[in-house]
Amino acid sequence: MVALRGMTIMPEMVVHFDVSRERSVAAVQQAMTEEQKIFLVTQKELDTENPGQEDVYEVGCVGTVKQIMKMPNHILRVLVSGESRAVLKEVDESESYLRAQVEMIDDSDVIIAGDLNNQALERGLKDIYVEYAARNRKLSKETVAQILEIKDLKKLVDEIAAGIPLYYTEQQELLSKIDFWERYEALSIRLVNEVQILDIKEDIQTKVKERVDQHQREYILREQLKLIREELGDDTTLSDAEEFEQAAAKLKAPKEVKEKLKKEIGRFKGSLNSPAESGVIRTYIETLLEMPWNHASKDNQDLAFAEQVLAEDHYGLENVKERVLEYLAVRTLTKKGESPILCLVGPPGTGKTSIAKSLAKALKKSYVRISLGGVRDEAEIRGHRKTYVGAMPGRIANGIRIAGVKNPVMLLDEIDKVSKDYKGDTFSALLEVLDSEQNSKFRDHYLEVPLDLSEVLFVTTANSLQTIPRPLLDRMEIIEIESYTENEKLHIAQEHLIPKQLEKHGLNSQMLSFSKRAIWKIACNYTKEAGVRQLEREIGNICRKAAKEILTNKKKRVTITERNLPLYLGKEKYTYQMANAADEVGIVRGLAWTSVGGDTLQIEVNVMPGKGEVLLTGQLGDVMKESAETGISYIRSISERQGIASDFFEKHDIHVHIPEGAVPKDGPSAGITMATAIFSAITNRKVRADIAMTGEVTLRGRVLPIGGLKEKLLAAKKAGMKTVLVPRENNKDVEELSAEITKGLEIIPVESMDEVLEYALAVSEK
Repeated sequence: MVALRGMTIMPEMVVHFDVSRERSVAAVQQAMTEEQKIFLVTQKELDTENPGQEDVYEVGCVGTVKQIMKMPNHILRVLVSGESRAVLKEVDESESYLRAQVEMIDDSDVIIAGDLNNQALERGLKDIYVEYAARNRKLSKETVAQILEIKDLKKLVDEIAAGIPLYYTEQQELLSKIDFWERYEALSIRLVNEVQILDIKEDIQTKVKERVDQHQREYILREQLKLIREELGDDTTLSDAEEFEQAAAKLKAPKEVKEKLKKEIGRFKGSLNSPAESGVIRTYIETLLEMPWNHASKDNQDLAFAEQVLAEDHYGLENVKERVLEYLAVRTLTKKGESPILCLVGPPGTGKTSIAKSLAKALKKSYVRISLGGVRDEAEIRGHRKTYVGAMPGRIANGIRIAGVKNPVMLLDEIDKVSKDYKGDTFSALLEVLDSEQNSKFRDHYLEVPLDLSEVLFVTTANSLQTIPRPLLDRMEIIEIESYTENEKLHIAQEHLIPKQLEKHGLNSQMLSFSKRAIWKIACNYTKEAGVRQLEREIGNICRKAAKEILTNKKKRVTITERNLPLYLGKEKYTYQMANAADEVGIVRGLAWTSVGGDTLQIEVNVMPGKGEVLLTGQLGDVMKESAETGISYIRSISERQGIASDFFEKHDIHVHIPEGAVPKDGPSAGITMATAIFSAITNRKVRADIAMTGEVTLRGRVLPIGGLKEKLLAAKKAGMKTVLVPRENNKDVEELSAEITKGLEIIPVESMDEVLEYALAVSEK
């Protein structure tokens, strides 16, 4: 008996192996002196030197020693032919070699010649073997042909088992199958598994080869390109990775950014063979390198220069100018970079956006404008995460990159028109940006490193504060920009709009001039707005017509006056309802605030015999309807004191009407006006034609404060009113108004309806 290490001999197998252990050499030599029969069995553990019966497998193979060759170092090379399976019963270790007592396995009687079932099994096994041989290139065509010639199923199984290259433990498993049919099934399963393994292996090798070929091709092309550059003397160019490393070394940035760059450049070097991945990393590295992490511009500290710039660029807007100069003064004294967050609120066309531009010019800062109108995706503010295709930084980070400094003036235009949807709440994303306590560590999803926004001077604009959430509003300093007066519009047109439009249309002041009265008329009768946008359009319209006239009629100069204005702009578009010529019953002039400034509101009341119904017409909103009902309730409560019959309201209908029925009207400021008109109609007392009023009324006749006082007083002035009644609580607003607005108006503060009626009713009717 010879114990084999890492090798299993199968029946029908002819094989060479080397023998070096003394027991094994002695066993082979003894076999040659006897009948050349030897029992070959595999030992369980490779490192066992002197194996006994318990160290070897139970089933081995009896073979014949065909040839022995002596090799150097006392090694024998033995040629053995495997013949039959045998089960080890006993091992005799008394001599210098091992002698085994075995039981021979003879399963020749299991095969019945001519049995169709056996033929089917034979063909099935051969088919599997052919499929296996087609994939295993180690098997020669001659070997395959010889096996396919075998007709004996038992011999076929042994030949195939001996001929397929398996690991010794797998061969031992087949050898140990004493039952022939178990052996047949195990061999079939093994062959099928081997076919699948070879298929997978071939597929993997094909893919690897394709990839290697592609990388090899790219490598060769790069090397050729490098050589061509060297031949042309252009070999001084650095690789992209080297350029990034040099740029990163020069970059002034926080330690966290430097470490992130170093890591990403390392990834970039490792991804050069993958164009898709390297392209994404390249874009990210370039973005980080372009950001002005620690690069700040030096601010202007000259207050006189800033004041001059603001005065030149804008007429009026004293509150805004004062706030900017205060900020500049504080910054100059403290030397600190923290900036306020200003929110400019006002009607369209009042110059909110241009103020931010002038602010940057006055402070000598970089200027970036970001329009937020209609933005509804949170990623627009915070950026996209790098994992997404086409990811990019948010608008804030991108604005800083465009500015090139960490402390620009950043205008967030139309912040009240931000919307939200399923992609996130954009207002909430702005909370971190516009919070001076948080924005020093603003996290953009794309950059992945903190960005300092504390030195950015944020200016936001809005037409209304109604749509801005309270938490966001709380983080901003609100500066209200009110409507322009006609006088302010005149100055703005003369100093800014006309020179701008003349230059835009290729004209100069010698070719086209405007009289003051003409500008005044354009502002009053051709535009109806709080700002000056439409005024500028009308001036541009005149410039175009004048340019055509100069070229067509060869005129040298065109002068626009109040008289010839209709020739250029057509008939007047807006007229103001002037004060009534005489005092009347049931007609009172109220004041209203609209998005385009102030307006007067004439309220008419008629009393008719009826059943006590109240009609409200003129497209009134819910608030104004409630004001009318409150006014009637108040008058009913004082009817006895005012000499009104107790059954008057049961026998009469009251109709309250506000002309211009097509225009929706709503707001809490027409209460005292309606109450006065109803009282006048009921008592048949006339109301002064030259008086206007604004204020809300309560059931007990108390007058409540209102907003938009400046615009309302301007409207009263345009309509030719002499006296205006305003709530006493609005006194503080009156004191802030300029003399230009209040001049020519008698403004009377009132606290109750008794005072209102006292001033409103004509002298002859009191």
